[in-house]
Amino acid sequence: MRLDIALAMQRAGFTLELDQTLELTGITAVMGASGSGKSTLLRALAGLETPQRARIALGGALLADSAAGVSLPPHRRGNGYVFQDARLFGHRRVLGNLRYAQARARPANGGTPAPALDEVIAALDLNPLLERRTQGLSGGERQRVAIARAIVLEPEFVVADEPTSMLDATIAIQLFQLLTRIRDEFNMTFLFITHNLAAAKYLCDRVAVIHDGHIVEVNTAQKIIEQPEHPYTKKLIDVQPGFDFKNG
Repeated sequence: MRLDIALAMQRAGFTLELDQTLELTGITAVMGASGSGKSTLLRALAGLETPQRARIALGGALLADSAAGVSLPPHRRGNGYVFQDARLFGHRRVLGNLRYAQARARPANGGTPAPALDEVIAALDLNPLLERRTQGLSGGERQRVAIARAIVLEPEFVVADEPTSMLDATIAIQLFQLLTRIRDEFNMTFLFITHNLAAAKYLCDRVAVIHDGHIVEVNTAQKIIEQPEHPYTKKLIDVQPGFDFKNG
């Protein structure tokens, strides 16, 4: 699936400026250090931020064009969103959160049939949690519910904004394994925001490296890790402590 992005967005002391085409397949990482623009980019794609200039198209369908006065609202952009802090509805039980999303799912467009709600619940092992209030869930449980909610929306792709950043290492690894299973079982496409090269290596199929508001390198995860081309990518790899990315 082709994602065409041309946008400019200014904030105090920072400019995000891109003219890029990404081929989304499997799990694609947008990777960079804190303040590089990765989360701002994803929020702009999802319609949660309004750039000063933008033209965004997904699979040829126009999502935003500032010159033409077009900017689809988030619920019409064809993506699900998993936030760092999950952002579930606290007044609803887990099943209520999922049914809310199901009621707002995109109409079928003749593509891959969407998974049924019970299939998603089973895949994410949510049956024991369905009648629980979301405030009482652990961080890992909340993220599993958030991922399920995004999938139930029947999106073209799911944006996951550093969903493991607030989890301990063991739970994060379990979530990585879950995402790869969801990718394979449901043929789901993810755009995964991360600053973690280990996550990019073990989880992602492709990686787009972002630095200072610009995408500086795009390649397979293996190529990015083992044969980085851009000086910033090489620097990212060099400063990662305690991990041999080429042999680990």
